Amino acid sequence: MHVEEKLTAETFPDSPEKATLEGKNKFLGFWLFLGGETVLFASLFATYLALKDQTNGGPTGQEIFDLPLVFIATMLLLTSSLTSVYAMYHMKNFDFRKMQLWLGVTVFLGALFLGLEIYEFNHYVHLEHTITSSAFGSAFYVLVGTHGAHVAFGLCWITALMIRNSKRGLDLYNAPKFYVASLYWHFIDVVWIFIFTVVYLMGMVG
Repeated sequence: MHVEEKLTAETFPDSPEKATLEGKNKFLGFWLFLGGETVLFASLFATYLALKDQTNGGPTGQEIFDLPLVFIATMLLLTSSLTSVYAMYHMKNFDFRKMQLWLGVTVFLGALFLGLEIYEFNHYVHLEHTITSSAFGSAFYVLVGTHGAHVAFGLCWITALMIRNSKRGLDLYNAPKFYVASLYWHFIDVVWIFIFTVVYLMGMVG
């Protein structure tokens, strides 16, 4: 009977996420998934740009956007992307404990970002900027809210991986899962950079 060789730092491959056929398939499937996600967000951005001036007499982005708050949220999310890079660095070096540590920091920073976004939405609602107040409101909340939903999904995904594999440790079966989750996190960070630029910075200059 074949006995699987116990992995060590010396025998762990340099690219564990693509060391098996299953890992390669996950990698390919994820890029196909990202293609669909890119089309989704491109459509939402196009809709927002077409409707951002249709305020129906309500407040404009220039009047309500809290740029310092959004900047803090942006720094939190970008920092979480960096910590996920650290996590994958330790994964490739077969250091499960440090990978879990940095993934935990990533989740913490992402949760702070999501909390600030919820606070921001609540603040705008009190300023009578809601999803039904105008076409601008609808386009804004659908675009930013869809991104927020993706952040929430990413937090649940990474947390579930951490909990499920906490006793199993790192192997060639779960390494691709951690790596793909990290790529997903980078994707939503990139989308947020576009949101910060197109929605908030452009909104502040009118």
